[in-house]
Amino acid sequence: MLIGAHVRDRDPLAAALETGSDCIQMFCGDPQSWKMPPPRDDAEAIKASGLPVYVHSPYIVNLASADNKIRIPSRKVLQQCCDAASQLNAKAVVVHGGHVRSSDDIGEGVARWKKGLDSLETDMTIYLENTAGGDFAMARRWDNLARLWEVIGQDPRVGFCFDTCHTHASGEELAGSIEKVRSITGRIDLVHCNGSRDNEGSGKDRHQNFSVMGSDNQISPRMLVELVQLADAPVICETPEEGLASDVDFLKTYLNKTS
Repeated sequence: MLIGAHVRDRDPLAAALETGSDCIQMFCGDPQSWKMPPPRDDAEAIKASGLPVYVHSPYIVNLASADNKIRIPSRKVLQQCCDAASQLNAKAVVVHGGHVRSSDDIGEGVARWKKGLDSLETDMTIYLENTAGGDFAMARRWDNLARLWEVIGQDPRVGFCFDTCHTHASGEELAGSIEKVRSITGRIDLVHCNGSRDNEGSGKDRHQNFSVMGSDNQISPRMLVELVQLADAPVICETPEEGLASDVDFLKTYLNKTS
């Protein structure tokens, strides 16, 4: 099982060594900007390293939005992100499910998602990720996820990324969540293994280290290990940098003990 970290994009190979990562996740540009990802001088070095790389799309991408000023730029920046990921020979681009407005039906968001996906001119794999908050989110609750997946899951480019903090924050039970997601998607391709600073059902997307003594993590480390084992997919820790290497090492240690 490959276990790694979301690393700083200014020097991802050095960060991979510092965190003991078997695989990494990174941004190709500003995660809060519509700007095109800049060319990377280290693209060839990253490809030559053989290190499995996952790219996370900007957080602002919302393919389900009814607002043209959000939906159209979302399609554009996701295309650019896929192009940048291809330059790194990345395994996949991870994208959040987005949300609709209170006046919209989830079905309308599903249709927009499908159009956005169909507009992508890429062979890059897209991993839909479940999200933490929002009453009208496309991938917070399992019932909405099922409606979205029924349509976009038919695309051979689409996979699924399971986030532990997001599941906890969404109000869905962590216990049994791997089995529930698999019953909907038939697959889990990547795990984001993160602790949470907030209580179950908070709707807050605030990741926390889970291996650091005295942290305010609200998810049992034992539960996180169990979820990673059940998912049986590559793992990325997206926790705060001060304890990131420790979190990666914790998972490696405990998974080796139980393998």
